[in-house]
Amino acid sequence: MTSSTTDLLATARRVITTEADALTLLAASLDDTFARAVDLIMASKGRVIVSGMGKSGHVARKIAATFASTGTPAHFVHPAEASHGDLGMVMRGDVVLMLSNSGETTELADIIAHTRRFDIPLIGVASRAGSTLLRQSDVAILLPPAPEAGDTGIVPTTSTTMTLALGDALAVALMEHREFTPDHFRVFHPGGKLGTQLLRVGDLMHTDMPLVDENRAMSEALLTISRSGFGVVGVTGAEGRLAGIITDGDLRRHMDGLLSLNAGAVMTRNPRTIGPEALAEKAVAVMNDKKITCLFVCAPGTTEAQGILHIHDCLRAGVV
Repeated sequence: MTSSTTDLLATARRVITTEADALTLLAASLDDTFARAVDLIMASKGRVIVSGMGKSGHVARKIAATFASTGTPAHFVHPAEASHGDLGMVMRGDVVLMLSNSGETTELADIIAHTRRFDIPLIGVASRAGSTLLRQSDVAILLPPAPEAGDTGIVPTTSTTMTLALGDALAVALMEHREFTPDHFRVFHPGGKLGTQLLRVGDLMHTDMPLVDENRAMSEALLTISRSGFGVVGVTGAEGRLAGIITDGDLRRHMDGLLSLNAGAVMTRNPRTIGPEALAEKAVAVMNDKKITCLFVCAPGTTEAQGILHIHDCLRAGVV
């Protein structure tokens, strides 16, 4: 390892340690103002307007996106654009979450004045006690004193990390207060890896199922298998409930005199099934474990067939 590499690693570790220490300070410094901020947002009938300038603005965008995706309506308003017409996006019923390391950022003045004029609740986050932002805020959250990670102490590093973590803490606290479930999360994340992880069997199953009565001749069962394209056929018994399933393996085991038999004589009884509310990932795990390619979907606790799921349906949806 060269001295240059050693120096670089030492710098990286110093930065990360400095920021980690600051997060520990932040966690210890939280008080009732955090709870009041959560209560203020929960009581709002509108949206959370998150704003900040410069690096704080980038953090504000991320916090707004996290709020919006976890059940708290929110969007980012750029303070400079607000002064040129976007103040109309901040309305009574909203709550403003304003971020500023110094609490004296000039561009924030118009939004602050707007909230005071129209009695819009303002939550301020800053590192300086007594700053304009914190003095004007209905709820003032003071970040603890912590050095920036760089040698110069000028570049926002530790301060933005603390602000970002505080935003995550607010978002998670709001999620838990609202009892935000994976089903709610799936509504806001239909695409990407998160969306596929939360897909339900009922989202992917086919309701046009290959089924034959157990008293039907195997010739009819074979035609149903061929037409469906699933490679299997479900066999129904009394009251149309799923009694069994016929697969390629069942056909091979009954090759002698197959066409003289009925479906009930060939089927495998009590096949493995899955409920429509189960995660698609669970269905894939079952199919892989049992070395099968299809699962019939039944209402929980019953043998009432509601659909059929093929492993290819899961793979096409990105569930692996």
